[in-house]
Amino acid sequence: MNDNGQLTTPAGQLHLNELHSSLSDPALESMNFLNEVAGRHPGALSLAAGRPYEEFFDIEAIHRYLRRYEHHLTAEQGLDPEQARRAFFQYGRTKGIIHGLVARNLQADEGITADAESIVVTVGCQEAMFLVLRALRTDEKDAVLAVAPTYVGLTGAAKLVDMPVRTVRGGPGGVDLDDLAEVLRQARADGLRPRACYLLADHSNPSGLSLDLRTRHALLELAEREDLLLLEDNPYGLFTAGEERLPTLKALDTRRRVVYLGSYAKTGLPGARVGFVVADQTVTAPSGATGLLADELAKLKSMLTVNTSAISQAVIAGKLLEHEGSLLRANEREIARYRDNLAQVLAGLGQAFPASTGVRWNTPSGGFFLVVTVPFPVDGALLEASARDYGVLWTPMRHFHDAPEAEFQLRLSVSLLTTEQLDEGIRRLARLINDRLGGQRPDDDRPA
Repeated sequence: MNDNGQLTTPAGQLHLNELHSSLSDPALESMNFLNEVAGRHPGALSLAAGRPYEEFFDIEAIHRYLRRYEHHLTAEQGLDPEQARRAFFQYGRTKGIIHGLVARNLQADEGITADAESIVVTVGCQEAMFLVLRALRTDEKDAVLAVAPTYVGLTGAAKLVDMPVRTVRGGPGGVDLDDLAEVLRQARADGLRPRACYLLADHSNPSGLSLDLRTRHALLELAEREDLLLLEDNPYGLFTAGEERLPTLKALDTRRRVVYLGSYAKTGLPGARVGFVVADQTVTAPSGATGLLADELAKLKSMLTVNTSAISQAVIAGKLLEHEGSLLRANEREIARYRDNLAQVLAGLGQAFPASTGVRWNTPSGGFFLVVTVPFPVDGALLEASARDYGVLWTPMRHFHDAPEAEFQLRLSVSLLTTEQLDEGIRRLARLINDRLGGQRPDDDRPA
């Protein structure tokens, strides 16, 4: 430090405290930590990664989807070959070029009637979150609520736009409406403006919980009464373990209270990185002119990513077209696989841990995740030991919220592994937990 109190550093070096404060936040470090542990132990089976099942991946399908979209442009939309070629190769429309097909998909699978112009196609759902929060954040008084435990991507996006996050209790019903009302009251008493509440109504990441129909209606009524937007994220809604799928909040939304965040990472192609946002709320300018929130988000996107890859959009479009707009049809194998995987993991936990062990877990109605509660602390050091000595990865729930119970919880993902790998992964996890509970692990039973 010089005589003027200024930090001095050698040429080419920066101080972390001179960079954005989010770079020191645990929310941005958690994903890197998990990736580093996995990288150090490549042979460990991952019950941590919320990635789609890979056995159904088919490179030829990508070529087929591209050809199907080309046919759509020329034979169905009437574009000449030069126009079709331009659609694939050139910069595209900022709001996206497949917005009409996205609207058709929402109608087919979710019963959501959305004007195509209210849709912005984004670079994954993460960009959609960032755009919405950036638009809502006008000054330091604006805040976002999030149902805890919450997805770290939302927490990280809020940090990037300098928006405080107030957490709302989840609980067995998916969201504690009384606590939501109290958090709103307290935030306003503290001088904040709660702009929106983020949640997953179906098979939440990380808890696996879903809202029942009564709670969905009551939440929409509360949002209308409190003048609050709901940010509904729905990457797992198709993957219900039972026969009945409940309507999304957006499908029930008659007052445009819901901004719907969508992703084709789990249902389309994760490598394409295509998401979207339905933002049909009306925005009034000082002049009195009105438009859609989607148009304002597109302005932000034009300065962030300019547009979403036309090739990526074409792949998703081809898959939608091949299945008449329905990803329920396109994902029949995946839906069955995730349903069977969830049942297999739940059965495996039941066999491994009698009630006397004190180990408990929830039973989600679908999706990728469930939460296990153990009678000892769960942290990064335990995860490192689990990967190194037992050959199995999972995620500490501390990465998702700081409630006292999170210290004793871990999240399991059922989506990525094969049947045989899941059995082995649960066996390895059982040895870790039983050893921590006081049992002994034979040296010759270590994973290869």
